[in-house]
Amino acid sequence: MTDIEKRKHRPKNETRQYWSVMTLAERFEHVVALVLSFVIAVIVLIALWRLVHEVFRLLVLGILDPLDHQVFQLIFGMIMTLLIAMEFKHSILKVLERKSHIIQVKTVILIAQLALARKFIILDFSSTSAAKLAALGFAILVLGVVFYLLARDGREASGL
Repeated sequence: MTDIEKRKHRPKNETRQYWSVMTLAERFEHVVALVLSFVIAVIVLIALWRLVHEVFRLLVLGILDPLDHQVFQLIFGMIMTLLIAMEFKHSILKVLERKSHIIQVKTVILIAQLALARKFIILDFSSTSAAKLAALGFAILVLGVVFYLLARDGREASGL
């Protein structure tokens, strides 16, 4: 059965189908996830508009030079912000599509790693203390180890 055929056989509105058997807590979680998904979608649209507007403005003014550190920080900081918001929205959509019941810890760790990567991209290294750099580096290392352990635990649980 192809992916399109599977979608045709899937109920059109799974929420309506399962709503009557959901507990009050599950209904509340679903409504909260729906509202969060909408809010994040609005934020993503606004951030995308601002990114496009800023790139267009920089192109018109002729100062779009990705090798210029400040321009690079500005543009890629905005792009990373969009990626973080989209990953967060994707994790909420998994709850709404009933693919998972709660936001997965691995997803939260991944979003935190993206946020730290964004921080490194927009960081002005010339005015940042060594202690702050070490702390950020340590945070990334710890998140990487936690992500690895969660992934390894998941593989062991599934028999891989």
